[in-house]
Amino acid sequence: MASNEVDQALSLPAEQVGPALIALHEDQWFDRKSSLIQPKKLAEALVAFANAEGGIVVIGLNNGQAEGVGHLGKKENDLRQTAIDFTSPPVRASFHRANCVNQNGVEDFLLVIRIEPGERVHETQNGDCYLRVGDESRKLNYGNRQELEFDKGQSQYDGFSADGVSTSDLDMNLLGQFKNSIGATHVDDVKVLKARSLVTRSGEITNAGYLLFGEYPQDVFPQAYIRILRFLDPKRGTGARLGLEEGADIRIEGSIPLAIQAAASKIEELIPRRRSLSESGLFEGRPIVPKDAWLEGLVNAVIHRSYSLAGDHIRFEIYPNRIEIESPGRFPGLANPSSPLEISRFARNPRIARVCADLRIGQELGEGIKRIFEEMRLVGLTDPVYKQTSGSVRLSLAAIPRIDPRVALRLPPRSQKVLDVIRSSDSPLGTGQIADAIGMSRVATNARLKALAAEGFLRWNGKSPKDPRAVWELSDDWA
Repeated sequence: MASNEVDQALSLPAEQVGPALIALHEDQWFDRKSSLIQPKKLAEALVAFANAEGGIVVIGLNNGQAEGVGHLGKKENDLRQTAIDFTSPPVRASFHRANCVNQNGVEDFLLVIRIEPGERVHETQNGDCYLRVGDESRKLNYGNRQELEFDKGQSQYDGFSADGVSTSDLDMNLLGQFKNSIGATHVDDVKVLKARSLVTRSGEITNAGYLLFGEYPQDVFPQAYIRILRFLDPKRGTGARLGLEEGADIRIEGSIPLAIQAAASKIEELIPRRRSLSESGLFEGRPIVPKDAWLEGLVNAVIHRSYSLAGDHIRFEIYPNRIEIESPGRFPGLANPSSPLEISRFARNPRIARVCADLRIGQELGEGIKRIFEEMRLVGLTDPVYKQTSGSVRLSLAAIPRIDPRVALRLPPRSQKVLDVIRSSDSPLGTGQIADAIGMSRVATNARLKALAAEGFLRWNGKSPKDPRAVWELSDDWA
């Protein structure tokens, strides 16, 4: 569910508001609470949303019915004071009433809380720290809290004001499309921007606001562009051996939504296609990597890159046998690149991520990664590989078949992981390097390497059986 559906539900006639909100799924940006909730418990949700990307909590919905909060009396004031009395530092949240018809058919109202993403880590009065992950407010242990505190220091760049930018520098057509998507066509532009924390408290457009809706954001963020390159050879090469195709070095600029659309269109033209038998029984040209996989990788790179890193940009490299997408900025501390399917939710650019979800451009980080894996496996290709450097993350999508299930039965467990590690490397690897990468002993790693070599996946290069500089590389059929 996109977060804009909550706003659309709240804009409906009173008798439809309750059923519409109840029908929605709780997610990264939306939570329902009963009118019976106590301020201390509500504080957990406020802290979780503030530590993530902000969101909306609606009080007065329970067990599939609209209870309303008109009967609360003084307790409503207690709930409104939760952010001051039970969170530290106080969570920035606004409260307003939304008219509804309760379960008894009587006119009532719901209490709607809009939470802004915080610049610092928030905790409850008793010192507990929570983070919104999908549809739950997850309590963090000490280690994860420390990582969150570190990440918060670099994650709020999209919330700083963009120097010298005003609403006159925005693309009003694009902003109008956004207002339409959240059901706010008749709402003032500034109010809409404030609703997504795209304006500072002093009324300045944030970096996120300009990157998303600017006429030409590159005048402030010259590094905010997508570079598409197509190579003629599987190896990149350098200098005279650079395999870059003439005329296939393209720079895509503009606001984030328009840049993603333009880049996707150009990539679809350039990506190599292979003839294969389709479900219709006919041979058709298909991209070497499924579109849903590379498009999700592109969107993730644009939404979650580090825009504070000047002088670097997103690179989308197309090779005859693979696609590589490199994005400035390392994974947040809460994410483990060696286990991408286990990555916890944390967005470097919470405001950008939320608006892109409103526009249905991107969903959750973890969900996007899972989708990439699923799309690659669906067509029988090997798993995506993430590689983290000192200042970037590179995603490799190779047009290499997964190990045949019948062959996999003959191989030791995690042999596919060994193969993926070698494939993701820019150069052949030694046994020790591979063992470190997969977290296994040298003996166990060597057994898998030999089994893969026996099946024709790998070859060993060394001068003698005990050569300390010997390395493993993919065989020609798998390179």
